[in-house]
Amino acid sequence: MSKTKRSAPRGRGEGRRKSRRALVAIGLVLAIAAAAAVIRARAPGPPDAGSAATSLAVGATSAPAVALAGDTGFGGLTGRWLRPDGGYVLEIRGVDPGGAIDAVYLNPRPIAIARAEATREASTTRIFVELRAPGYPGSTYTLTYDRERDQLSGVYFQAALARSFDVVFVRMP
Repeated sequence: MSKTKRSAPRGRGEGRRKSRRALVAIGLVLAIAAAAAVIRARAPGPPDAGSAATSLAVGATSAPAVALAGDTGFGGLTGRWLRPDGGYVLEIRGVDPGGAIDAVYLNPRPIAIARAEATREASTTRIFVELRAPGYPGSTYTLTYDRERDQLSGVYFQAALARSFDVVFVRMP
């Protein structure tokens, strides 16, 4: 009695390859869409639905919105700031009129920022940054912008050590 091997029908293996190709193509499309969403979120663009400019178009009075947008005093904060004692970099990409800061913190690799905001008290501009990453959970910077010296100074609270340090950031060229 001879032994014969049974082979799969010809179309079956090809069908698996096609479905794998389809899954890979779908994964690739999803990855590209996710990357595009991240790039779009980081790129400056038209104002959001809740912004002052959109409120003007919807019929809000223009005087308060224009005053808010023009008088935030946060314009001097944008840029790259270096903490000379450790080489840490705080890059402030923008500050919206409400004080929300779009920022990146580098040590030298990016460290996740949970919250970043700017506030004004009379002529004083303050910045608060909360980090959220392994080794940094809940660590914060509470800084004041010195317009004359063009620097940020204040306190860094290192949550893992439960210690505070006086720090200064200088603007990078």
